[in-house]
Amino acid sequence: MTTSSPTTTPKLSCKHVWKLYGKGADQHLRNVDVAGQGPDEAKALAQRIREGDGIVASTDVSFDVMPGEIFVIMGLSGSGKSTIVRCLSRLVEPTAGEILLDGEDLLKASSKELIDIRRHKMGMVFQSFGLMPHLNVLENVAFPLKLQGLDDKERLERAERVISLVGLEGREASFPSQLSGGQQQRVGIARSLAVEPEVWFLDEPFSALDPLIRRQMQDEFLRLQQELHKSIVFITHDFLEALRIADRMAIMKDGAVVQIGRPVDLILNPVDDYVREFTNDVPWELILTAGDVASDNSPPAGIKEVPASTNVADLLPYLASHDSGVAVRRDDNALVHMTSQNVIAALASGVSDASAVKD
Repeated sequence: MTTSSPTTTPKLSCKHVWKLYGKGADQHLRNVDVAGQGPDEAKALAQRIREGDGIVASTDVSFDVMPGEIFVIMGLSGSGKSTIVRCLSRLVEPTAGEILLDGEDLLKASSKELIDIRRHKMGMVFQSFGLMPHLNVLENVAFPLKLQGLDDKERLERAERVISLVGLEGREASFPSQLSGGQQQRVGIARSLAVEPEVWFLDEPFSALDPLIRRQMQDEFLRLQQELHKSIVFITHDFLEALRIADRMAIMKDGAVVQIGRPVDLILNPVDDYVREFTNDVPWELILTAGDVASDNSPPAGIKEVPASTNVADLLPYLASHDSGVAVRRDDNALVHMTSQNVIAALASGVSDASAVKD
């Protein structure tokens, strides 16, 4: 996974996006400066719309996706996560807001421009594989390239390249009915990658697979990202899946973003009970690093030193027999202190303030 510099210009920005349904729904926002509202004002407006005749699918949603970043959006069914990813690609038309790709507002793009953007800059993978049953693997993968107008030679060469990338060499002539669920999803991934997209949208792509195949596909996805460094928006309702793949993540509820941060930030500092509920069953000791739980105190002289990236699980046996703990070398080269008490505080249920861990 890639951690982008905070000074990097976003590849994709979602700014104050609303999506309303219902007759005359857009009238609710006609005289509203959506960019000038605060969170409380937006929440109150959404409530008024719901009490009227409108359906609020997205409420003032804002986030950035950095170059090469895997940005995960998660929430329960009906939270609005799938709606917002469809707004990003304009498969669903937002009611208000801005969606910027390389600084250009997609909501101002003409139909012709939008078709060109989708064909050349966006890749999409959904839970339903959407393969054409009468086409074999090679033909399915090459189909979007035909829409781009590529000649036969280049189209087949590129299709064969991405088929190899997802590990389906030798199955080019197979039809979807001859493939397992995991293989079908690989074809869907290869097809979306064939257009060489700049941004990649994946909406619960592995949720229809059995647990073992799902884990394998997550591994495959991470391997591909190591090679391709795409800017990715990944939708899931599975927190453990999000933990495996996310650089940063947003949690949604009732169409609104509740919290955005690194997975460990959400674990240590959930803003409310809704976010905390997602983290209850997370094996924290496998997620947290020494840098996440160390205090800001200077360590005693002469004790063992470890880098901040060291996994807490790897340190538990040592901490159990060394009350003095370890010295943790942070990224800024500072040395701080970590003991078993810091770990206990981090793993205690209901921790909602990072200072409770580090005091």
